[in-house]
Amino acid sequence: MRLLLFATFLLSSACGLCGLWAQEVPDTRTAEQAADASAAQTQAVPAAGPAPIWEVALGDFSQASYDRAVERVIHDFEGQSGWALVPGEKKKVGLKIYADSGPGMATPVPLVRAVIAALERRGFAKEDIFLVGLNQLRLRMTGYLPSLATGQSAFPGHKVYVLESGRFYDPVWFYDSPLPQRFDPIFAESQTRGVSADTSPDEDRKSFLATPLFLDADFWINLPVYTDHATLGVNGALVNATLWNASNTARFFRSPANAPAAVAEMSAIPELRETWAFTLVSLQHYQFIGGPFFNSLYSVSEPRLWLSRDPVMLDSLMLERINQWRKLSGFAPVSEEIRTLEFAEMLGVGSTETASATIIKLSE
Repeated sequence: MRLLLFATFLLSSACGLCGLWAQEVPDTRTAEQAADASAAQTQAVPAAGPAPIWEVALGDFSQASYDRAVERVIHDFEGQSGWALVPGEKKKVGLKIYADSGPGMATPVPLVRAVIAALERRGFAKEDIFLVGLNQLRLRMTGYLPSLATGQSAFPGHKVYVLESGRFYDPVWFYDSPLPQRFDPIFAESQTRGVSADTSPDEDRKSFLATPLFLDADFWINLPVYTDHATLGVNGALVNATLWNASNTARFFRSPANAPAAVAEMSAIPELRETWAFTLVSLQHYQFIGGPFFNSLYSVSEPRLWLSRDPVMLDSLMLERINQWRKLSGFAPVSEEIRTLEFAEMLGVGSTETASATIIKLSE
């Protein structure tokens, strides 16, 4: 492994927030392995410039429609980006799902099934495609874990990693900031369960990263759902890949400035970004106010899929949609003081310039 460097510069000068700390890890790779990894990364990363967004319309929300749309958009992405989604050295792929708003606002099961089918056609074995979620109860309520009544699973043969079990964090890989956990969490109430039972003041300021996505897999795919969030502004691509993919992160909600900075800085971790193939999101349901708790009165549905390697652009486009629906319903827009997307753009994670977005529209 290389030096785990969480950012190239500090945000403190711009927003009065803490900087990032690094943990040095011995590099156990041979020179040949390092060269091969570097070459693979260079081949996978698209040409310079804003990453495009692929959009495909869904005929409906049936499994057949999702199957056709997902294969169409992934096939076009592979052709234009040069990234073939085939097994590599590790022969595994991870899917980061979202279930934390509960039933009604979780990653659609037909979307996940369609992605799995597309990956199996490209050579991945069933047992080598794993799902990653945060909370056991919500994963069970949304159909991702087997029903306690029937024992039947929606994804037989696939491992589902529950991060709040604490079994998927590595003490070497962590985000370090001087923000201790000293308050009642707002949303993910169990996220503060640490790696060890006895948490020292030093450990209390660390958020351990879930390593399966970037250490165990050749690549991983982000499958978020969009809601608004009082502290983060937009709960979507960036947040699903960062705060909902680490331990002890509820501490960042102590003030409106802490969580946005943490999301931006964690999303800039090189190891996480190198293996992050893309974000694929269905607009089958999203929520414009009251999130991240599900409220059907403020949810919207559009029959379309978006795919992009730029999570900042996706979140920015969804922020515009969320604000449009807020305005139509008589609510104030998301506060401009929430600078999650701006911070991520400053760190080179993506672009907020929605006016210059390149959208490639496909038919199912």
